[in-house]
Amino acid sequence: MTGSKVLVLGGTGPAGICLLRELAYRNHATVVYARNPYKIPKDLVSNPLIEVIKGEMDDLVALSTAVDQSSTVISLLGPNINDGKINPTLFADCYKSSVFPLMRRHGVRRIIAMGTISIVRPEDRWTFFQSMVVLFEAQGLDWTVFRIASIPGKSDEASWRKDREDGEVFVGWVGEKGWTGVQKRGALTRWLVDAAEGGAEEWVGKMPAVSRLAGSKNKS
Repeated sequence: MTGSKVLVLGGTGPAGICLLRELAYRNHATVVYARNPYKIPKDLVSNPLIEVIKGEMDDLVALSTAVDQSSTVISLLGPNINDGKINPTLFADCYKSSVFPLMRRHGVRRIIAMGTISIVRPEDRWTFFQSMVVLFEAQGLDWTVFRIASIPGKSDEASWRKDREDGEVFVGWVGEKGWTGVQKRGALTRWLVDAAEGGAEEWVGKMPAVSRLAGSKNKS
């Protein structure tokens, strides 16, 4: 039996904190699994809608407790940088060895996970990179990898509130009409919660690029 919360992975970075603000703003019960919970602002830690579970990605007992409470997983885990070098497969390995097996065990099917446009898709009109493709194997799960380029913006409450109104969202393929390659973090997390609420079924099993829609006006 699945839980009812949204599980956030990678919730201690600026985008993750914006996501927690968006989830709380929209009254979603949330569990955030974090290696360093102290990075989460106090106003979010004290919010009764948000539960924080501390643990490493290879701590299967703690991670299992978090997954068991969830119905949807939103992951903002990014590539590991060690001595200036990026290991693009680290989090792919974490998904395969811990996140996906635990989702299957607890009957949690939906995961929306962050990638970058370094992951090349055949539908893209053009690309910056020709390598660093990370295989995202989630057999039996309803997965979506949203690919981003630049996501500027701060994570304090005032900045998040302003940025979440920053234009409409483009969801599609790199180089298509409307794609800009830039989206404020607050607006990205608004789209992520929309996707979690509505299911974003048209993007299950796909890796769309997400950005600010070219020429769109602020929502406010």
